[in-house]
Amino acid sequence: MDSIWSQTCQIEERESLPGDTGAENAVIGAGMAGVLIASALQAAGAKVVVLEANRIASGQTRNTTAKITSQHGMIYRNLTEAFGTAKARQYAMANEAALEAYRRMVNNQGIDCDFAVQSAYVYGDNIEALRAEAKAAANLGLPASFTERTALPFPAAGAVRFDRQAQFHPLKFLKAVSAPLTIFEKTPAEVVEDHRIFTPHGTVTADKIIFACHYPFINFPGMYFARMHQDRSYVLALENAQFADGMWVFAPGEENAYSFRRWNDLLLLGGGGHRCGENSAGGQYEALRKKAREWFPDCRERAFWSAQDCMTADGVPYIGSYAESRPDWYVATGFQKWGMTGSMVAAMVLRNSIFGRDNPYAAVFDPGRFDLKAVTGIASEGAHAVKGLARRFFQIPEDQAKQIPPGHGGVVFLNGEKMGVYKEEDGALFPVSIQCPHLGCQLEWNPDEKSWDCPCHGSRFDRFGKLISGPAQTDLDTEEA
Repeated sequence: MDSIWSQTCQIEERESLPGDTGAENAVIGAGMAGVLIASALQAAGAKVVVLEANRIASGQTRNTTAKITSQHGMIYRNLTEAFGTAKARQYAMANEAALEAYRRMVNNQGIDCDFAVQSAYVYGDNIEALRAEAKAAANLGLPASFTERTALPFPAAGAVRFDRQAQFHPLKFLKAVSAPLTIFEKTPAEVVEDHRIFTPHGTVTADKIIFACHYPFINFPGMYFARMHQDRSYVLALENAQFADGMWVFAPGEENAYSFRRWNDLLLLGGGGHRCGENSAGGQYEALRKKAREWFPDCRERAFWSAQDCMTADGVPYIGSYAESRPDWYVATGFQKWGMTGSMVAAMVLRNSIFGRDNPYAAVFDPGRFDLKAVTGIASEGAHAVKGLARRFFQIPEDQAKQIPPGHGGVVFLNGEKMGVYKEEDGALFPVSIQCPHLGCQLEWNPDEKSWDCPCHGSRFDRFGKLISGPAQTDLDTEEA
C-alpha cells in the first residue's frame, strides 16, 4: 500500500531522456539524496542532470518515517570508542549541520512541508547504557540528556532525549526542491563507463558522476555489495491513537522494538525489522496491528507500508569518492535508518568535494575507510552471500508446488528446474527464476509484501518477477507454468 506521503502529495511527471546529452555533473537517482545533491551543485553554479529509473521519490524516500535528527539510536558511545572522539564529533556535527540546513531551506524558500521542531528519543530498559549514550552524545556537543520520563504505552526504564530535532512531509519538501532541477524520469542507468552513462534512451556524458541510487549497482570497483546489506521494517498509520509528541525509537535488543511519531491526526507506529530476504514466516503487519489494538483500542488503520535501509559494516554511511580507481565518480549510500539527515550530509560533503573545497565532516564518511571493525562486517556480509548462493542447490520435492496456498509463493522444482512460484487465488502458477540477476543468490518469498527478496544484497521483485528495487537492474526470467 502507498505511504501516507504518497497519498497526500503528487509530484508532476517528467519526460524521459530525449537523447544523448552532456552536463558537468550527472546524478543517478532522484530520491532525497539525489535531489539534494543536485540542488546543492546547481546552487553552486554547476550544470546538473539527474537520471531516475522510475519516478521522483519512487524508491525509499516515499517510505521513510521522515525524522530529521542527529539522534541515531545508540550510536555515539560506540562511535567514540571505534573511531575516536574527533571523528565521532565530525559525525555528530555533520548531522546537526544537516538539520540546520533543512531549517534554512524550509524558511528561506517558504517550503510548506509540515516542518515541525520535536524532541527525539531512544528508549530502553538498560539505564546504564542509556546514561552512557547520553553522556557520550553530550560530550560531542549534541543536545542530549537522559530522562526517566517516557510517553510510551508500555513501561521503559528511560530514554536518551535530543532537543531541537525535526520532522516533516518528505514529498512536499522534495516536490519544491526538485522543481527547478533537470530530472529525466523512467531513464534507468544501465551501464557506466568512465564519464558516460548509458540508458535505454541515450547517453549522458559528464565530468563527474554521482551514484545516489540507494544501493550502488556497479560492483567493481568499490565492492559495496560486500560492505552493506539491507534491512526491512514496517509501518502503520493510525487514526484515533492518542500519543504525545516526540519521535521515539528503540535501543538495540529491546523486547518492545517499536517506533512512534505523529503527523497531523495520525500516529505512525513502526516495527518488525529484519534483514531483507529473511521473513519467510511473515506476519509483520499483523504483529503491529495486534499491538495497535492492545495499546490504542479505538484506533483505525489509515495506511500501511514498508521501508528498506542500507546498513553498512561499521554503522556509518559511505559518502565520498566511489573508488580510488574512479576519481570522478562519487557515492552516497548506507544511511542506515537515518536517510533524511544522511541525504543532506551527502549534499554538503559532495558539493565541497566536487568543487575542490575542504569539508570539516568528510573524513568520517570516507568510503575508502578500512579498519578491523569494517573487515569483520565485510566478512559477515560475504558469509551471507555464500549462504545465499549455496541455497540454490538444495533439492526440493516436485510435489511441493501443490502445497503452496493460493496467494502465496514458494521455491519448488517445476518442469525439472528449481523455480520460484507464485500461486494466484484461482490456482494459476507464475514461475520465476529463483536466482537474483545481481550476483546469483537464491531469492526468498516475503509473504508480507508478496515479493521475492534477496537475502544477500536486498534486491526485490514483485510476485510476477518485475524488479522493485536494486542493486539488481533487470526483471527475473519467467516461463510458462
